[in-house]
Amino acid sequence: MKAYIFPGQGAQFVGMGLDVYEQYPQAQELFENANDILGFSITDIMFEGTAEDLKQTKVTQPAIFLHSVILGKVMGDAFQPDMVAGHSLGEFSALVANGTLEFEDGLTLVSQRAKAMQKACELQPSTMAAVLGLEDAVVEKICEEVEGIVVPANYNCPGQLVISGEVEAVNEACEKLKEAGARRALVLPVGGAFHSPLMEPAREELAAAIEQTNFKNPNCPVYQNVPTTAVTDPEQIKANLIAQLTAPVKWTQSVQHMIANGASDFVEVGPGKVLQGLVKKIDAQVATTSAQIA
Repeated sequence: MKAYIFPGQGAQFVGMGLDVYEQYPQAQELFENANDILGFSITDIMFEGTAEDLKQTKVTQPAIFLHSVILGKVMGDAFQPDMVAGHSLGEFSALVANGTLEFEDGLTLVSQRAKAMQKACELQPSTMAAVLGLEDAVVEKICEEVEGIVVPANYNCPGQLVISGEVEAVNEACEKLKEAGARRALVLPVGGAFHSPLMEPAREELAAAIEQTNFKNPNCPVYQNVPTTAVTDPEQIKANLIAQLTAPVKWTQSVQHMIANGASDFVEVGPGKVLQGLVKKIDAQVATTSAQIA
């Protein structure tokens, strides 16, 4: 069975989507439509902006969403997922891919989510850190012991976890994690504490927008970051999407559930190959490829 997977923030690069734009009239139309919806020329930034411009959350998130979704659309009949999943932001791309969300609604929600997250980041100094080489349970225990807010945010693959929270708490956790034997505990160059309680203001804002959006019955199940299992009920999908902002991204568990339910071929749709690498670390037996366009 084929699982289509969609990347999240961090996969962006200057020039992303330009090949698809130049090759397919359908892609051009969708990109131009996106410029109108967003109220600025995101194509200019994606195709020829600077890495710094592209790194702003309000640009990055719609850019990755557009690259992923439009790539899927120009694949036409070759695009046949049995199941879908997305890493954090990628979940919105997955929901357009399986027919739950219309393209325009998905883009509008992603833009609102990005702006709400940016605002939440500015309310309080916060950060994230990558932790390599420790069992999840050890990382969880140390986060609990540290004063202040620091929580596991991304379960990327066995031995690779990202923590998120207040700057001081994250720094203290990194020291303790190194003492506990972490191969690395490295603060990341991000603007805030995604997937932590500090995203609560953004969660409330996104919840209002999601409640007003039409979610349809999907063509195939989505394995959401919350709860990591197959979901097909539109109301449940909405609730999980809202919960995702303050809850951890359980990518390892999502992929394990997809494999348990028959996924043997993972196709990454969007910029980069990060998710393929993670899937291989979760289970080396499955096949991974990038989405191919003619």
